[in-house]
Amino acid sequence: MMTKNADKNRTQVQYFCMDDLVPKDHLLRLIENAINWDFIYDLVVEKYSPDWGRPSMDPVTLIKIPFIQYLYGIRSMRQTIKEIEVNVAYRWFLGLDMLDAVPHFTTFGKNYTRRFKDTDLFEQIFSRILEECYSHGFVDPTEVFVDATHVKACANIHKKESRIARQEALFYEEQLQKEIDEDRIAHGKRPLKKKDDDHNDLDGNSGRSEKEIKISTTDPESGWFHKGEHKQVFAYAIETACDKNGWILDYTVNPGNLHDSRTFKELYDKIRDIGIEKLVADAGYKTPAIAKLLLDDGILPVFPYKAPMTKDGYFKKYEYVYDEYHDCYICPADKVLPYSTTNRDGYREYKSNPKDCEGCPYLAQCTQSATRQKVIMRHIWEPYMEACEDIRHTVGMKDLYSHRKETIERLFGTAKEAHGFRYTHMKGKARMRMKVGLTYACMNLKKLARMLQRIGKLGPGGPFLTNRLIFTAA
Repeated sequence: MMTKNADKNRTQVQYFCMDDLVPKDHLLRLIENAINWDFIYDLVVEKYSPDWGRPSMDPVTLIKIPFIQYLYGIRSMRQTIKEIEVNVAYRWFLGLDMLDAVPHFTTFGKNYTRRFKDTDLFEQIFSRILEECYSHGFVDPTEVFVDATHVKACANIHKKESRIARQEALFYEEQLQKEIDEDRIAHGKRPLKKKDDDHNDLDGNSGRSEKEIKISTTDPESGWFHKGEHKQVFAYAIETACDKNGWILDYTVNPGNLHDSRTFKELYDKIRDIGIEKLVADAGYKTPAIAKLLLDDGILPVFPYKAPMTKDGYFKKYEYVYDEYHDCYICPADKVLPYSTTNRDGYREYKSNPKDCEGCPYLAQCTQSATRQKVIMRHIWEPYMEACEDIRHTVGMKDLYSHRKETIERLFGTAKEAHGFRYTHMKGKARMRMKVGLTYACMNLKKLARMLQRIGKLGPGGPFLTNRLIFTAA
Protein backbone atom coordinates (compact mmCIF):
# COMPACT_ATOMS: atom_id res chain seq x y z
CA MET A 1 0.00 0.00 0.00
CA MET A 2 1.37 3.37 -0.98
CA THR A 3 1.81 5.95 1.78
CA LYS A 4 1.45 9.65 1.00
CA ASN A 5 2.52 11.69 4.01
CA ALA A 6 5.83 13.26 2.94
CA ASP A 7 4.88 16.74 4.10
CA LYS A 8 2.61 16.05 7.05
CA ASN A 9 5.19 17.20 9.66
CA ARG A 10 6.19 20.43 7.98
CA THR A 11 3.67 22.60 9.79
CA GLN A 12 3.99 20.99 13.22
CA VAL A 13 5.45 22.87 16.18
CA GLN A 14 7.89 20.78 18.16
CA TYR A 15 9.67 21.19 21.48
CA PHE A 16 12.98 19.41 21.68
CA CYS A 17 16.51 19.59 23.07
CA MET A 18 19.32 20.40 20.62
CA ASP A 19 21.56 17.83 22.28
CA ASP A 20 19.17 15.02 21.36
CA LEU A 21 19.38 15.86 17.65
CA VAL A 22 23.10 15.15 17.34
CA PRO A 23 24.01 11.44 17.06
CA LYS A 24 26.06 10.03 19.90
CA ASP A 25 28.92 9.05 17.59
CA HIS A 26 28.93 12.23 15.48
CA LEU A 27 32.46 13.55 14.85
CA LEU A 28 31.67 17.01 16.19
CA ARG A 29 30.34 15.51 19.43
CA LEU A 30 33.54 13.50 19.83
CA ILE A 31 35.65 16.60 19.16
CA GLU A 32 33.62 18.73 21.57
CA ASN A 33 34.27 16.28 24.37
CA ALA A 34 37.92 15.63 23.49
CA ILE A 35 39.17 19.09 24.42
CA ASN A 36 38.21 22.03 26.62
CA TRP A 37 37.78 25.00 24.29
CA ASP A 38 38.12 27.54 27.10
CA PHE A 39 41.84 27.88 26.30
CA ILE A 40 40.85 30.17 23.43
CA TYR A 41 39.61 32.80 25.87
CA ASP A 42 43.09 33.07 27.38
CA LEU A 43 44.67 33.42 23.93
CA VAL A 44 42.45 36.31 22.79
CA VAL A 45 41.69 38.16 26.03
CA GLU A 46 44.07 41.00 25.15
CA LYS A 47 42.28 41.54 21.83
CA TYR A 48 39.02 42.56 23.52
CA SER A 49 38.27 45.60 25.66
CA PRO A 50 37.01 44.77 29.18
CA ASP A 51 35.15 48.08 29.64
CA TRP A 52 33.76 49.55 26.45
CA GLY A 53 32.29 48.61 23.10
CA ARG A 54 29.27 46.50 22.30
CA PRO A 55 29.25 42.80 23.30
CA SER A 56 31.24 40.68 20.88
CA MET A 57 30.55 37.26 19.47
CA ASP A 58 31.84 34.50 21.71
CA PRO A 59 35.52 34.00 20.62
CA VAL A 60 35.11 30.22 20.87
CA THR A 61 32.18 30.32 18.47
CA LEU A 62 34.17 32.63 16.19
CA ILE A 63 37.12 30.22 16.02
CA LYS A 64 34.90 27.15 15.64
CA ILE A 65 33.39 28.51 12.42
CA PRO A 66 36.62 28.11 10.34
CA PHE A 67 37.20 24.83 12.21
CA ILE A 68 34.02 23.53 10.61
CA GLN A 69 35.16 24.83 7.21
CA TYR A 70 38.56 23.11 7.33
CA LEU A 71 37.35 20.00 9.12
CA TYR A 72 34.87 19.23 6.35
CA GLY A 73 36.77 20.79 3.45
CA ILE A 74 34.10 23.38 2.63
CA ARG A 75 35.42 25.54 -0.19
CA SER A 76 34.64 29.01 1.21
CA MET A 77 33.42 30.87 4.28
CA ARG A 78 30.27 31.93 2.44
CA GLN A 79 29.41 28.29 1.77
CA THR A 80 30.32 27.37 5.35
CA ILE A 81 27.74 29.81 6.72
CA LYS A 82 25.10 28.39 4.38
CA GLU A 83 25.88 24.89 5.66
CA ILE A 84 25.68 26.02 9.28
CA GLU A 85 22.23 27.50 8.68
CA VAL A 86 20.72 24.10 7.83
CA ASN A 87 22.97 21.66 9.72
CA VAL A 88 21.83 20.83 13.26
CA ALA A 89 25.21 19.33 14.25
CA TYR A 90 27.05 22.47 13.14
CA ARG A 91 24.66 24.67 15.13
CA TRP A 92 25.07 22.43 18.19
CA PHE A 93 28.86 22.60 17.89
CA LEU A 94 28.75 26.41 17.75
CA GLY A 95 26.31 26.67 20.68
CA LEU A 96 23.46 28.00 18.54
CA ASP A 97 19.86 26.87 18.76
CA MET A 98 17.55 26.42 15.79
CA LEU A 99 16.31 30.01 15.91
CA ASP A 100 19.62 31.79 16.51
CA ALA A 101 20.84 33.91 13.63
CA VAL A 102 24.01 32.56 12.04
CA PRO A 103 26.85 35.13 11.76
CA HIS A 104 27.41 36.81 8.42
CA PHE A 105 30.10 35.16 6.29
CA THR A 106 32.30 38.29 6.56
CA THR A 107 32.36 38.15 10.37
CA PHE A 108 35.42 35.98 10.71
CA GLY A 109 37.31 37.88 8.02
CA LYS A 110 36.64 41.22 9.72
CA ASN A 111 37.72 39.86 13.10
CA TYR A 112 40.86 38.42 11.54
CA THR A 113 41.77 41.79 10.02
CA ARG A 114 40.97 43.84 13.13
CA ARG A 115 42.08 41.48 15.91
CA PHE A 116 44.12 38.48 14.81
CA LYS A 117 46.19 39.74 11.89
CA ASP A 118 49.96 39.74 12.54
CA THR A 119 49.51 37.53 15.62
CA ASP A 120 50.46 33.92 16.23
CA LEU A 121 46.97 32.99 17.47
CA PHE A 122 46.47 30.12 15.04
CA GLU A 123 49.93 28.70 15.68
CA GLN A 124 49.06 28.78 19.40
CA ILE A 125 45.77 26.97 18.75
CA PHE A 126 47.65 24.30 16.81
CA SER A 127 50.22 23.98 19.61
CA ARG A 128 47.56 23.76 22.33
CA ILE A 129 45.78 20.90 20.55
CA LEU A 130 49.11 19.16 19.97
CA GLU A 131 49.85 19.47 23.72
CA GLU A 132 46.58 17.69 24.39
CA CYS A 133 47.69 14.87 22.10
CA TYR A 134 50.99 14.68 24.00
CA SER A 135 49.19 14.58 27.34
CA HIS A 136 47.45 11.33 26.40
CA GLY A 137 50.73 9.72 25.36
CA PHE A 138 49.76 9.37 21.70
CA VAL A 139 52.70 11.30 20.19
CA ASP A 140 56.11 9.64 19.80
CA PRO A 141 58.67 12.19 18.50
CA THR A 142 61.62 9.77 18.42
CA GLU A 143 61.04 9.04 14.72
CA VAL A 144 60.04 12.09 12.68
CA PHE A 145 59.05 12.22 9.00
CA VAL A 146 59.58 15.45 7.06
CA ASP A 147 58.35 16.45 3.61
CA ALA A 148 56.69 19.33 1.76
CA THR A 149 53.57 19.58 -0.35
CA HIS A 150 52.35 22.37 -2.60
CA VAL A 151 49.05 24.19 -2.31
CA LYS A 152 47.86 26.11 -5.34
CA ALA A 153 47.72 29.83 -4.60
CA CYS A 154 44.80 32.11 -5.38
CA ALA A 155 46.65 33.68 -8.28
CA ASN A 156 46.00 33.84 -12.00
CA ILE A 157 48.95 32.31 -13.87
CA HIS A 158 48.59 34.93 -16.61
CA LYS A 159 48.91 37.86 -14.20
CA LYS A 160 52.62 37.80 -13.58
CA GLU A 161 55.77 39.77 -14.19
CA SER A 162 59.47 39.01 -14.25
CA ARG A 163 61.72 40.48 -11.60
CA ILE A 164 65.36 40.21 -10.65
CA ALA A 165 65.61 38.70 -7.18
CA ARG A 166 68.59 38.19 -4.92
CA GLN A 167 68.96 34.70 -3.53
CA GLU A 168 68.88 34.56 0.24
CA ALA A 169 71.92 33.31 2.09
CA LEU A 170 71.90 29.60 2.86
CA PHE A 171 71.66 28.75 6.54
CA TYR A 172 75.08 27.11 6.50
CA GLU A 173 76.90 29.65 4.32
CA GLU A 174 78.91 31.37 7.06
CA GLN A 175 80.11 28.11 8.57
CA LEU A 176 80.90 26.67 5.14
CA GLN A 177 83.04 29.65 4.15
CA LYS A 178 84.95 29.37 7.40
CA GLU A 179 85.66 25.67 6.85
CA ILE A 180 86.63 26.29 3.22
CA ASP A 181 89.34 28.71 4.35
CA GLU A 182 90.53 26.24 6.99
CA ASP A 183 90.65 23.47 4.40
CA ARG A 184 92.64 25.56 1.96
CA ILE A 185 95.13 26.56 4.66
CA ALA A 186 95.51 22.90 5.65
CA HIS A 187 96.41 22.13 2.01
CA GLY A 188 98.95 24.96 1.85
CA LYS A 189 96.75 27.41 -0.05
CA ARG A 190 95.67 30.90 0.83
CA PRO A 191 92.08 31.63 1.88
CA LEU A 192 89.80 32.77 -0.90
CA LYS A 193 89.36 36.47 -1.39
CA LYS A 194 85.87 37.77 -0.92
CA LYS A 195 84.11 38.69 -4.11
CA ASP A 196 82.97 42.26 -4.58
CA ASP A 197 79.36 41.08 -4.57
CA ASP A 198 79.84 39.52 -1.13
CA HIS A 199 79.80 43.03 0.36
CA ASN A 200 76.73 45.14 0.97
CA ASP A 201 75.80 47.73 -1.61
CA LEU A 202 75.03 51.38 -0.89
CA ASP A 203 71.41 50.53 -0.06
CA GLY A 204 72.50 48.00 2.54
CA ASN A 205 71.45 45.00 0.45
CA SER A 206 73.64 41.95 0.32
CA GLY A 207 75.02 41.61 -3.18
CA ARG A 208 74.37 37.91 -3.61
CA SER A 209 73.72 36.06 -6.82
CA GLU A 210 70.69 37.28 -8.70
CA LYS A 211 68.25 35.51 -10.98
CA GLU A 212 65.09 36.35 -12.87
CA ILE A 213 61.92 34.91 -11.33
CA LYS A 214 58.20 35.08 -12.06
CA ILE A 215 56.16 37.08 -9.56
CA SER A 216 52.37 36.99 -9.31
CA THR A 217 50.76 40.41 -9.35
CA THR A 218 47.77 38.90 -7.54
CA ASP A 219 49.68 37.23 -4.69
CA PRO A 220 53.34 38.30 -4.77
CA GLU A 221 54.21 36.15 -1.73
CA SER A 222 53.46 32.91 -3.58
CA GLY A 223 56.04 31.26 -5.85
CA TRP A 224 56.07 29.90 -9.41
CA PHE A 225 55.96 26.11 -9.09
CA HIS A 226 56.82 23.63 -11.80
CA LYS A 227 57.93 20.05 -11.20
CA GLY A 228 57.99 17.18 -13.65
CA GLU A 229 54.64 16.88 -15.41
CA HIS A 230 52.87 19.19 -12.95
CA LYS A 231 51.07 22.16 -14.40
CA GLN A 232 52.93 25.41 -13.87
CA VAL A 233 51.13 27.39 -11.18
CA PHE A 234 51.73 29.86 -8.40
CA ALA A 235 51.77 27.93 -5.15
CA TYR A 236 52.83 27.75 -1.52
CA ALA A 237 55.10 25.01 -0.19
CA ILE A 238 53.91 23.61 3.15
CA GLU A 239 56.81 21.86 4.87
CA THR A 240 55.53 19.50 7.53
CA ALA A 241 56.85 17.17 10.22
CA CYS A 242 54.90 14.26 11.69
CA ASP A 243 55.67 11.32 13.95
CA LYS A 244 55.42 7.61 13.08
CA ASN A 245 51.75 7.57 14.12
CA GLY A 246 50.77 10.42 11.80
CA TRP A 247 50.47 13.21 14.40
CA ILE A 248 51.42 16.56 12.89
CA LEU A 249 54.26 18.07 14.94
CA ASP A 250 54.88 21.38 13.17
CA TYR A 251 54.90 23.15 9.82
CA THR A 252 56.21 26.13 7.88
CA VAL A 253 54.79 28.04 4.92
CA ASN A 254 57.09 29.13 2.08
CA PRO A 255 56.80 30.31 -1.53
CA GLY A 256 56.36 27.41 -3.92
CA ASN A 257 59.56 28.13 -5.85
CA LEU A 258 61.92 27.39 -2.93
CA HIS A 259 63.61 24.00 -2.75
CA ASP A 260 62.91 21.80 0.27
CA SER A 261 66.57 21.80 1.29
CA ARG A 262 66.54 25.62 1.51
CA THR A 263 63.47 25.79 3.74
CA PHE A 264 64.35 22.83 5.97
CA LYS A 265 66.26 24.81 8.60
CA GLU A 266 63.24 26.91 9.61
CA LEU A 267 61.15 23.81 10.31
CA TYR A 268 64.04 21.99 11.96
CA ASP A 269 64.60 24.85 14.41
CA LYS A 270 60.99 24.43 15.57
CA ILE A 271 61.25 20.68 16.23
CA ARG A 272 64.91 20.06 17.08
CA ASP A 273 64.33 19.91 20.85
CA ILE A 274 61.33 17.56 20.96
CA GLY A 275 63.43 14.41 21.36
CA ILE A 276 64.11 13.31 17.78
CA GLU A 277 66.31 10.24 17.37
CA LYS A 278 65.75 9.53 13.67
CA LEU A 279 64.62 11.93 10.97
CA VAL A 280 63.25 10.45 7.73
CA ALA A 281 63.19 12.55 4.57
CA ASP A 282 63.24 12.05 0.82
CA ALA A 283 66.12 12.62 -1.61
CA GLY A 284 65.45 16.36 -1.80
CA TYR A 285 66.90 16.72 1.70
CA LYS A 286 69.95 14.57 1.04
CA THR A 287 72.56 17.33 1.02
CA PRO A 288 75.91 17.64 2.85
CA ALA A 289 74.66 20.60 4.89
CA ILE A 290 71.52 18.86 6.20
CA ALA A 291 73.44 15.64 6.86
CA LYS A 292 76.01 17.58 8.91
CA LEU A 293 73.32 19.53 10.76
CA LEU A 294 71.49 16.38 11.87
CA LEU A 295 74.53 14.27 12.72
CA ASP A 296 76.12 17.07 14.73
CA ASP A 297 72.91 17.22 16.78
CA GLY A 298 73.00 13.47 17.39
CA ILE A 299 70.06 12.70 15.07
CA LEU A 300 70.23 9.83 12.59
CA PRO A 301 69.24 10.99 9.07
CA VAL A 302 67.36 8.31 7.13
CA PHE A 303 67.62 9.17 3.44
CA PRO A 304 66.95 7.03 0.34
CA TYR A 305 69.40 5.90 -2.29
CA LYS A 306 70.11 8.68 -4.76
CA ALA A 307 71.25 7.56 -8.20
CA PRO A 308 74.36 9.27 -9.62
CA MET A 309 73.70 12.00 -12.18
CA THR A 310 76.41 10.63 -14.51
CA LYS A 311 75.58 10.30 -18.19
CA ASP A 312 75.07 6.82 -19.59
CA GLY A 313 78.26 5.17 -20.78
CA TYR A 314 80.55 6.99 -18.34
CA PHE A 315 82.17 5.83 -15.11
CA LYS A 316 80.18 6.58 -11.97
CA LYS A 317 81.87 8.49 -9.18
CA TYR A 318 81.96 5.43 -6.92
CA GLU A 319 84.17 3.69 -9.51
CA TYR A 320 86.94 6.13 -8.58
CA VAL A 321 88.46 5.07 -5.26
CA TYR A 322 89.13 7.74 -2.66
CA ASP A 323 92.38 7.29 -0.68
CA GLU A 324 91.74 9.12 2.57
CA TYR A 325 95.31 8.80 3.85
CA HIS A 326 96.91 10.37 0.78
CA ASP A 327 93.88 12.55 0.01
CA CYS A 328 93.59 11.55 -3.63
CA TYR A 329 91.44 9.54 -6.02
CA ILE A 330 92.51 6.49 -8.00
CA CYS A 331 90.85 5.99 -11.37
CA PRO A 332 89.89 2.64 -12.97
CA ALA A 333 93.22 2.75 -14.86
CA ASP A 334 95.10 2.93 -11.51
CA LYS A 335 96.23 6.51 -12.06
CA VAL A 336 96.28 9.03 -9.21
CA LEU A 337 94.15 12.17 -9.22
CA PRO A 338 95.78 14.43 -6.59
CA TYR A 339 94.16 17.31 -4.72
CA SER A 340 94.15 20.53 -6.72
CA THR A 341 92.08 23.15 -4.87
CA THR A 342 88.95 23.83 -2.80
CA ASN A 343 86.41 26.03 -4.59
CA ARG A 344 83.95 28.56 -3.26
CA ASP A 345 81.12 26.03 -3.11
CA GLY A 346 83.02 23.85 -0.65
CA TYR A 347 84.14 21.19 -3.12
CA ARG A 348 87.67 19.87 -3.26
CA GLU A 349 88.84 19.35 -6.84
CA TYR A 350 90.98 16.34 -7.74
CA LYS A 351 92.52 16.52 -11.22
CA SER A 352 94.28 13.92 -13.32
CA ASN A 353 97.50 14.41 -15.30
CA PRO A 354 96.54 15.02 -18.96
CA LYS A 355 99.60 13.05 -20.06
CA ASP A 356 98.31 9.98 -18.21
CA CYS A 357 94.85 10.37 -19.75
CA GLU A 358 95.99 11.00 -23.33
CA GLY A 359 96.67 7.36 -24.17
CA CYS A 360 94.26 5.81 -21.63
CA PRO A 361 91.95 3.13 -23.12
CA TYR A 362 89.15 4.31 -20.77
CA LEU A 363 89.30 7.96 -21.84
CA ALA A 364 85.97 7.82 -23.71
CA GLN A 365 84.28 6.44 -20.58
CA CYS A 366 85.96 8.94 -18.29
CA THR A 367 85.73 12.47 -19.64
CA GLN A 368 84.80 14.62 -22.65
CA SER A 369 87.22 17.34 -21.64
CA ALA A 370 89.11 18.93 -24.50
CA THR A 371 92.18 19.05 -22.26
CA ARG A 372 91.87 15.30 -21.57
CA GLN A 373 91.81 15.94 -17.85
CA LYS A 374 89.41 14.29 -15.42
CA VAL A 375 88.15 16.36 -12.50
CA ILE A 376 86.40 14.79 -9.50
CA MET A 377 84.62 16.93 -6.91
CA ARG A 378 84.38 15.99 -3.24
CA HIS A 379 82.56 18.17 -0.72
CA ILE A 380 84.42 18.99 2.47
CA TRP A 381 81.39 17.59 4.31
CA GLU A 382 81.38 14.41 2.24
CA PRO A 383 82.12 12.25 5.34
CA TYR A 384 78.65 13.17 6.63
CA MET A 385 77.10 11.92 3.39
CA GLU A 386 79.07 8.70 3.72
CA ALA A 387 77.78 8.35 7.28
CA CYS A 388 74.23 8.69 5.91
CA GLU A 389 74.95 5.86 3.49
CA ASP A 390 76.15 3.71 6.38
CA ILE A 391 72.93 4.48 8.24
CA ARG A 392 70.87 3.63 5.15
CA HIS A 393 72.44 0.16 5.06
CA THR A 394 71.78 -0.42 8.77
CA VAL A 395 69.23 -3.11 9.58
CA GLY A 396 65.70 -1.67 9.82
CA MET A 397 66.37 1.67 8.13
CA LYS A 398 64.98 0.63 4.74
CA ASP A 399 61.80 -0.53 6.45
CA LEU A 400 61.61 2.73 8.43
CA TYR A 401 61.92 4.80 5.26
CA SER A 402 59.11 2.79 3.65
CA HIS A 403 56.73 4.08 6.35
CA ARG A 404 56.70 7.51 4.67
CA LYS A 405 53.74 6.39 2.59
CA GLU A 406 51.81 5.55 5.76
CA THR A 407 52.71 8.75 7.61
CA ILE A 408 53.67 11.98 5.90
CA GLU A 409 52.37 11.04 2.44
CA ARG A 410 49.06 9.77 3.81
CA LEU A 411 48.78 12.97 5.84
CA PHE A 412 49.14 15.09 2.69
CA GLY A 413 46.67 12.90 0.81
CA THR A 414 44.08 13.24 3.57
CA ALA A 415 44.58 16.99 3.77
CA LYS A 416 44.06 17.39 0.02
CA GLU A 417 41.16 14.98 -0.38
CA ALA A 418 39.15 15.73 2.77
CA HIS A 419 40.23 19.15 4.03
CA GLY A 420 40.47 21.42 0.99
CA PHE A 421 44.27 21.51 0.86
CA ARG A 422 44.69 21.35 -2.92
CA TYR A 423 44.23 25.08 -3.34
CA THR A 424 43.52 28.15 -1.28
CA HIS A 425 41.35 31.23 -1.56
CA MET A 426 43.70 33.03 0.84
CA LYS A 427 46.12 35.65 -0.44
CA GLY A 428 49.36 36.35 1.35
CA LYS A 429 51.66 34.27 3.49
CA ALA A 430 50.09 35.36 6.79
CA ARG A 431 46.60 34.19 5.81
CA MET A 432 48.10 31.01 4.38
CA ARG A 433 49.72 30.29 7.75
CA MET A 434 46.29 30.68 9.34
CA LYS A 435 44.77 28.20 6.90
CA VAL A 436 47.53 25.66 7.42
CA GLY A 437 47.49 26.03 11.20
CA LEU A 438 43.73 25.54 11.46
CA THR A 439 43.71 22.67 8.94
CA TYR A 440 46.44 20.79 10.78
CA ALA A 441 44.79 21.56 14.13
CA CYS A 442 41.56 20.04 12.77
CA MET A 443 43.37 16.93 11.59
CA ASN A 444 45.11 16.40 14.92
CA LEU A 445 41.91 17.08 16.84
CA LYS A 446 39.88 14.67 14.69
CA LYS A 447 42.52 11.99 15.24
CA LEU A 448 42.60 12.72 18.98
CA ALA A 449 38.82 12.41 19.34
CA ARG A 450 38.71 9.09 17.53
CA MET A 451 41.67 7.72 19.46
CA LEU A 452 40.05 8.64 22.78
CA GLN A 453 36.87 6.92 21.70
CA ARG A 454 38.79 3.83 20.58
CA ILE A 455 40.64 3.36 23.88
CA GLY A 456 37.55 4.02 25.95
CA LYS A 457 38.58 7.38 27.45
CA LEU A 458 35.70 8.94 25.58
CA GLY A 459 32.31 7.27 25.37
CA PRO A 460 30.43 6.74 22.09
CA GLY A 461 29.50 10.37 22.14
CA GLY A 462 30.74 11.69 25.43
CA PRO A 463 28.30 12.99 28.05
CA PHE A 464 24.86 12.60 26.56
CA LEU A 465 21.48 13.35 28.11
CA THR A 466 18.72 10.88 27.28
CA ASN A 467 15.06 10.15 28.01
CA ARG A 468 13.92 13.68 27.29
CA LEU A 469 10.32 14.26 26.26
CA ILE A 470 9.59 15.72 22.86
CA PHE A 471 6.29 17.52 22.67
CA THR A 472 4.56 17.92 19.32
CA ALA A 473 1.63 20.13 18.45
CA ALA A 474 -0.18 20.14 15.14
